Amino acid sequence: MRLRRLLASGIAAVAAATGIIAASAPAQAVAAPTLASTIALNNCSGSLVRFPTSAITDRALLLTNGHCFEGGFLRAGQVLLNQASSRTGNLLDSTGATVGTVQADRLLYATMTGTDVALYRLTSSYASLRRKYGATALTIAKRRPAPGASIAIPSSYWKEVWTCKVDSFVRTLREDVWTWRDSIRYDVNCDTIHGTSGSPVVDATTGQIVGINNTGNDNGAMCTLNNPCEVAPDGTTSAYLGQTYGQQTYWFNTCLTWRRTISLSKPGCLLTKPTT
Repeated sequence: MRLRRLLASGIAAVAAATGIIAASAPAQAVAAPTLASTIALNNCSGSLVRFPTSAITDRALLLTNGHCFEGGFLRAGQVLLNQASSRTGNLLDSTGATVGTVQADRLLYATMTGTDVALYRLTSSYASLRRKYGATALTIAKRRPAPGASIAIPSSYWKEVWTCKVDSFVRTLREDVWTWRDSIRYDVNCDTIHGTSGSPVVDATTGQIVGINNTGNDNGAMCTLNNPCEVAPDGTTSAYLGQTYGQQTYWFNTCLTWRRTISLSKPGCLLTKPTT
């Protein structure tokens, strides 16, 4: 996982939805992805996000990895739901400058099983953040990205944007005790590093979030921490030095109620459910 450990200094930082356009309407240009609306956390990257159905008056959301949870790594199979949080982060503009501090009051969902995500509710509304800082949340796409899609990975931790394409998808990806499904495999140009954990994977054409960056193989080892391996249907494992990956985020939309809350019991919901 793309965490960074700064132990020597005493700082422990464990380290698309396709738009349907009428034939007569011209395609709308989408600005190149920047650091705007990303959120720098103490140990990871994050972003200000919204669902496609979110209202401007809704409380804003912060998306990062499950392994970036402030309480440390989650156990395999563990799912956290609707618990109090006081997580804070720095909201950035397109240049990477901090425009303000945002604070969460609730962790809505987090897991490191199946996918690797943590979604927080902030104390501010989208309207408030737009009024104060001119910030516009990134939309979580309704569908998985397409193979070959051009993507950008803006890291608020490093204040840098990686650009590449979706290479393919990995049915089963394993790292230490954690297993992820339908992982996004990047091409060689997205050589993300520790600290980029939790960065949004943005479709360069639509400007929407189609995944979340979470791991890469550091030294070629097989299925160990920071060395994920791809698992074939017959159980055979393969590891590729330097290969990096992201996880699906459209799953959130499969679990939304009409009130824009997450219901794991909704038919078709893809998010990992608690085992007990």
